[in-house]
Amino acid sequence: MNFLKILKKSVIDSQLYVSLMGTLFAVFFMLEQNTFRYPTVFLIFITYFSGYLYTKYQKTKHFFKILVLNAVAGIICSLLIIHNHNEVRLIKWFIIVILGLLYNSFFLDVYIRKIPLLKVFYVGIVWALMNCWLTLPEFNIPIFLISFLFITALVLPFDIRDMKVDKVKTFPSLIGVQNTKYSAYILIFLSIIIASQYLTFNYAVSFFLSGIITFVFIYFSENERDDVYFSFGVETCSALPFLFSVIMKYF
Repeated sequence: MNFLKILKKSVIDSQLYVSLMGTLFAVFFMLEQNTFRYPTVFLIFITYFSGYLYTKYQKTKHFFKILVLNAVAGIICSLLIIHNHNEVRLIKWFIIVILGLLYNSFFLDVYIRKIPLLKVFYVGIVWALMNCWLTLPEFNIPIFLISFLFITALVLPFDIRDMKVDKVKTFPSLIGVQNTKYSAYILIFLSIIIASQYLTFNYAVSFFLSGIITFVFIYFSENERDDVYFSFGVETCSALPFLFSVIMKYF
């Protein structure tokens, strides 16, 4: 039990885990598109990690330290892009960072997190842009749709988790928990259909298997479940396509 508490505090609550999951989701598409590069992987991880730290530690005594850390991360990301890519990639990255700031910044009168029902789609859009735009020479519509639908579906269980504490209108409070799950099922199903039509065979199969497991996690999502179920279990679903693709490649 103590080990689980330490693991939760040091890995999950630190935002390391969600950042790693987002990075592995992007790596899955990079491998499928033959655009994998380690500097890009580091860029994506640092961007996710600094962004989630910024969101978590607003209005806390640690916020100034986080701002300093974000500034250092921004310099590192800029140097990675300038040294390994080009100015176009730098502009893409900067736009995505701005979108992240618009999601949840306390100094704004109205930010995306405050707008009812918009959160789930906005998170899906930002993660999709990381996969279909930042890592590729041109905007890739199929990868955008696959990523957007899949991540939007994964955000819905978190709305179920937070339905009693969220101060803004969410899908579970509007249409009920069961209908929210049905919506997530449809989004996952659509993402699988597009993936089967667009991705190469091994990657399409990997995504299909990931979708099946994600269905199960969504099915058992309930407000009464422990936070670890969502922050570890549901969050892991975004890394499943990569994990299955590795398994299929080497086994």
